[in-house]
Amino acid sequence: MTYPKRPNIIWIFGDQHRAQALGYAGDPNLHTPNIDRLKTEGVACRGAVAGFPLCCPARGSLLTGLYPHKCVDRHQGALPEGQPTIANVFNEAGYHTAYFGKWHLGGWPEDRGRAAYFITDPDRRGQFQEWIGYENNNSQYDSWVHGGRGGEAFHYRLPGYETDALTDLLLAYLDGCTKSPNQPFFAVLSVQPPHDPYMAPEKWMRRHTPGSVQLRRNVPDIPRVVEQARTELAGYYAMIENLDWNVGRIRKVLADTGLEDDTLILFFSDHGDLHGSHGQFRKTSPYEEAIRVPFIIGGQKPFYGLRRGWSDAILNIPDIAPTTLGLCGIEVPDWMQGSDFSGLRYKRRELPDCADSTLLQCVVPTRHPDSVDRAWRGVVTRDGWKYVALEHQPWLMFNLKEDPHELANLAHNPFFSAKRKELQDILVSWLRRTEDKFPLPDL
Repeated sequence: MTYPKRPNIIWIFGDQHRAQALGYAGDPNLHTPNIDRLKTEGVACRGAVAGFPLCCPARGSLLTGLYPHKCVDRHQGALPEGQPTIANVFNEAGYHTAYFGKWHLGGWPEDRGRAAYFITDPDRRGQFQEWIGYENNNSQYDSWVHGGRGGEAFHYRLPGYETDALTDLLLAYLDGCTKSPNQPFFAVLSVQPPHDPYMAPEKWMRRHTPGSVQLRRNVPDIPRVVEQARTELAGYYAMIENLDWNVGRIRKVLADTGLEDDTLILFFSDHGDLHGSHGQFRKTSPYEEAIRVPFIIGGQKPFYGLRRGWSDAILNIPDIAPTTLGLCGIEVPDWMQGSDFSGLRYKRRELPDCADSTLLQCVVPTRHPDSVDRAWRGVVTRDGWKYVALEHQPWLMFNLKEDPHELANLAHNPFFSAKRKELQDILVSWLRRTEDKFPLPDL
């Protein structure tokens, strides 16, 4: 079998974009034709999860292929000094590397003012050759980016809406790549939306009103919960549709510049958003709306040997870097803990042995409102089971095949004690494999 030349790679990911909130996933509230097309032409992984559904730990794992307890284990955690990232590997392989957007790995101290004005240490920018980003923002019309070093350093406010302006930066970069057609590139577009505050340009906000939002079945009929969920979801869906429009812009430029044939696009998210499910909001919970994320490999023009459609393999955030390297035929360094899932796209590559389950974690809880205030560990399996434990205490267990909205907690039902023990044994194996010392219950 002949593969094409070493491909270009683009990562596109938003913040708090749950897997359920896309047209192809069946959400009746929004229209995402460009992302849906990416999935139709490529492969989407139903089993993709953010093992630690929190910004900094997820991003640390994404860039290093390490699990959160080995890299960034908490809110406002910094990328460890000297820690290599996927950019180091691509640099050594002859790629040009570029990063645009939200970083949130510089160790910004919350008591030192607004994160938008924080300048990330150039040595903590992951060794990308080009880097234009920001630490954190949460204000999509007042987004500040910085980059450069020494006398070439810059810091300025993006014009207009954040997702649009960051996409403009990526498009300008892609235009520049056409001038070096023999050098492949790895480019990252990391946008804040659909993270709160939930607002988008008027064109998209007009399409959604709170009264028209259809809620998930597991949002309890409690007036304050329903009101908040409807109001926030109206903006959330508008933000996703705006992101979808920008995905379309990127694909058009790839087609117009002749880069389309040799460019893979990986679309995903750092974690999800509860939006009232189980009466909770935001993240750090092990429920599906917080942990389950979209994951699509597409973009490259089809050729013989590519898989298309759906996969149920269980892929975690630490697996994305090794998978990306595998898609390019680059050896995964031994310091990465994640696994190479490039077999999702290439037919003659096998999926890793761990594709049937993965580790879920909340290492250091944030204790923010609408978050879980205790550490926990868990597993989710390809055959549809989820088990989560607090320290020394079983907490949650669901059969997702028959109960996808997690309405019946089986963790303390003696009828399922054997299954609970089986799932805890799987969890024990994951803790050993990743050298996680979390104290599990004595069953």
